[in-house]
Amino acid sequence: MTSSVVEFENVLSTSFSDANTSVRSGVKPRWERKQHQTSLSGVENGSSTRSHHRHTSSGTGDRFIPNRGAMDMELSAYALRSSESLSDTEDTTTVPNGETVPAADKDDYKSVLSSGILGLEDGAKSSSHRILSFKERAPPPKGDTVNNLKVLYSADVSSSKKKNASKLVNRQIPSAPSRILDAPDLMDDYYLNLLSWSDRNILAVALAQTVYLWDAASGEIQELCTLEGVAGTHISSVAWVQEGGAHLAVGTSLGTTQLWDVQSCKQLRSMDGHSERVGALSWNRHVLSSGGRDSIVVNHDVRIASHNIATMRSHTQEVCGLAWNTDGTTLASGANDNKLCLWDAATSATSKPRHELTDHQAAVKALAWSPHERNLLATGGGTADRCIKFWHSQTGALLNSIDTGSQVCALQWNPYEKELLSSHGFARNQLCLWKYPTMTKVKELEGHTARVLHMACNGGTVVSAAADETLRFWDIFAPPGGKAGGKRSGSDLHGGARSKKLSKTMQIR
Repeated sequence: MTSSVVEFENVLSTSFSDANTSVRSGVKPRWERKQHQTSLSGVENGSSTRSHHRHTSSGTGDRFIPNRGAMDMELSAYALRSSESLSDTEDTTTVPNGETVPAADKDDYKSVLSSGILGLEDGAKSSSHRILSFKERAPPPKGDTVNNLKVLYSADVSSSKKKNASKLVNRQIPSAPSRILDAPDLMDDYYLNLLSWSDRNILAVALAQTVYLWDAASGEIQELCTLEGVAGTHISSVAWVQEGGAHLAVGTSLGTTQLWDVQSCKQLRSMDGHSERVGALSWNRHVLSSGGRDSIVVNHDVRIASHNIATMRSHTQEVCGLAWNTDGTTLASGANDNKLCLWDAATSATSKPRHELTDHQAAVKALAWSPHERNLLATGGGTADRCIKFWHSQTGALLNSIDTGSQVCALQWNPYEKELLSSHGFARNQLCLWKYPTMTKVKELEGHTARVLHMACNGGTVVSAAADETLRFWDIFAPPGGKAGGKRSGSDLHGGARSKKLSKTMQIR
C-alpha cells in the first residue's frame, strides 16, 4: 500500500511543467519531505536526520525572525553610539560654496565653522556648547518670603523621630511646658523683639500698643505703658537693663526709644535717632544700641543729654537683631539684607564694621553669644536659609553650619552647659536643644501651633512667645547635678504651691 502511494506521488511530480516548477514556494510540500525522509532512512540514524533537517531548513530563514548570524553587531553598536554622521567617513567634505575639503583638513574646517556660527573659541568642542543657557540667576524674593511647600517637603524626616536623650544629657527634661500664659494681640512679625526677662524675675512682653510686666514669683500683672495718639502705632521692641532690672528700654513704631523706670512706672526720657520703627535693642552697661527699619544702628549713652554717640551704617535693610557680647567689646547686628556685621565698642559714626559676613541666605535675626567660650557667636537665618552658624568674632571665620530644616527665629545658650536652644517656624514650630560642638539634637519640645518668634531665659527656665498668642515656660536648663528648671522661677506659683496640671492657662491681661 505504501509503495503505491509513493508511485502515485511520483507521477504527480513529473506531470507539472517547467513553468509551474519555476513558481514553486520555498517551503517543500509534505509529500516531497516524506520522500526525502524515506530515501535517507536507511543511510543515517534519527539524530543525524534531525540535525540535517535543521541545517537545511535554516537556510531559507523566516521573515519575522531576524537572522542575527548575518548581522554585524559591533558595527550596529558603533552606529548607535557614534555622535558623528556617516559623512565623516568620507574622504572629502563639501562646503556651502561647492568646494571640497580634504579629510586631512576636516578638523580645522570644523573648528573654524564652530567659531563662526556658535562663537566657540579655537579648539573647543561643539558638543559641550550650550545653545540655551541661563547666565543670570533669578532675582531673590523680597523680604522673608515663606515657601511652605519647600519647607515642608525638604524637612529632614528623621528629625521627627524621638531620640534617646539619656546618652547626651544626665538630667530629665520635661516634654511639656510647666505653665502657659495667654498673650492676646502678640504681633506675628519676624523682625520685632517683644520679650525680655530681667534678673529680678520680671517678664516684660509687648502686646500691640501696651507693655505688660509679669512677676514670675508672685504672678502679678502690671501695665507699664501704652502708646496713644496715632492709629496703627505699636511697641516694636523691649529690653531690660543688664544689672538691677529697674529700667526697661522700649522701642516704638514711631522711631523713638523710650526709657522707663519700672518701680515708679514713669518714663525717664525719649530718644530719637531713627526715622522708622525700632525693632531691636541691646544694652552694654550705660550704652543702649537700637536698630531700626531705616537700616541704621544707633548707640545711645543714656547718662548724657546728647545721647547719640554713634550712628553705624552698613546694612541696607531693616535691622532685626542686636546683641552685645558678655565683655562689652563687640556688637553683633543682623538685618533683612542677609548680612551679619560685627562692630567694635569704640566705633564712631565714620567707622566701618570689623567684619561683614554674608554667608546667610535670609534675614539674620537670631543672635546669641556663648557664655562658655569667648568670641563664639551663634546666628540663625530665616526661611530661605534655615541654618545655625557659628563664628569667631575676632577673625570672622565660619566655624560650623547646620541646616535645621525650618526658619530659625531665636537662639538661647544654656548658662550651665555647652548647649544651645533654638526656636523655629513652619512646619513644626518647635524648640530644639542641641549639644555643642557636635550639634547633636538632644531634645525637641513641641506645643506651639505657630512659629516661635521670641525666647528669654532666667536661670533654668526658658519662656517662648509664639504667633499663636501664647507664652510657654519650659524647664530645660539646670546646673550640674541639679534638676532641669533650676530656680523654677517661671513655673512656681506664689507661696511655692504648684498646680496639679502641667499646663495651666492664665491671661496676661
